[in-house]
Amino acid sequence: MNDVLLNNAFCVGLFGIITATLNLATPLIFASLGGILSERSGVVNIALEGIMTAGAFFAVLGSYVTGNPWIGILFAIGGGVFFAAIHAYLSIHLQADQVVSGVGINVFSSALVGFFVFKIFGTPSQTATVASLNYPKEFFAKIPLLGPILSELNWFVWIAAILVIAVSFLLFKTPLGMRIRAVGEHPKAADTLGISVYKIRYLSVLLSGVLGGLGGATLSIGIMNLYRENMVSGRGFIALAALIFGNWKPKGAMVACLLFGFAEALQLYAKGWGLGIPQEFYAAFPYVLTMLVLAGFVGRTKAPAADGIPYKKGQR
Repeated sequence: MNDVLLNNAFCVGLFGIITATLNLATPLIFASLGGILSERSGVVNIALEGIMTAGAFFAVLGSYVTGNPWIGILFAIGGGVFFAAIHAYLSIHLQADQVVSGVGINVFSSALVGFFVFKIFGTPSQTATVASLNYPKEFFAKIPLLGPILSELNWFVWIAAILVIAVSFLLFKTPLGMRIRAVGEHPKAADTLGISVYKIRYLSVLLSGVLGGLGGATLSIGIMNLYRENMVSGRGFIALAALIFGNWKPKGAMVACLLFGFAEALQLYAKGWGLGIPQEFYAAFPYVLTMLVLAGFVGRTKAPAADGIPYKKGQR
């Protein structure tokens, strides 16, 4: 009898960790895909943190105003694209330092969202609860073996999985993907061949805004049903670490995101195991893992040759 109970408890715990890993990795996957598109075109996107913050808030705002969480997703995309457009203009048109631009947008986004939260919802730190996406848990629960896992996911997990395949196909199997990679590797040669470096870079950064906004929406109307201050909590930077770990390839970045999602899920479940380890250690674990991964893989990966280098048409 005890063995049966232990086995059941083990299965419940295992399914819970797998489910949490997939849910927590999903916003990272969206953001890392956006970062890959941006950096493959030659624009470093430190602004992913701010883009995700905007996406998380505007998803809630859209759902709050319309009562429709799908409209909230469109709001999230709009918010993400807005801040991505600022970063694109500063980095591409004005040729500002891309890291400084990204950091500035992160600060600006956080401050602006905080202002909107207070003005619209009347509270300094979080919004009201809103409608989140309906997910057919009962349908997925009937699937043999995988039912306990699939029933606890959300639509964003499925969308992220599809987008990993789509972005990989776009980058490596289409003419547009070839142009993005060419602009990120040798913009002068691409320009000579008639490829508009500016247009490709603008498009890539704006697409990173779309994906980063979806990543933020995953947190606020996918995993939760409200926006809370510091909800993103460094996930934009973890997404950057994931794309480096994945060598600027969608599938590799997805694996890294799953690793980071597992670390976060583990720290959530480990708190209840009674190991006597301070709670602060569990909270820091995903970020410590991020630093270890960066320390071990930065020198072994190769960024696009023109990543972070502004391009001026006609330069020699």
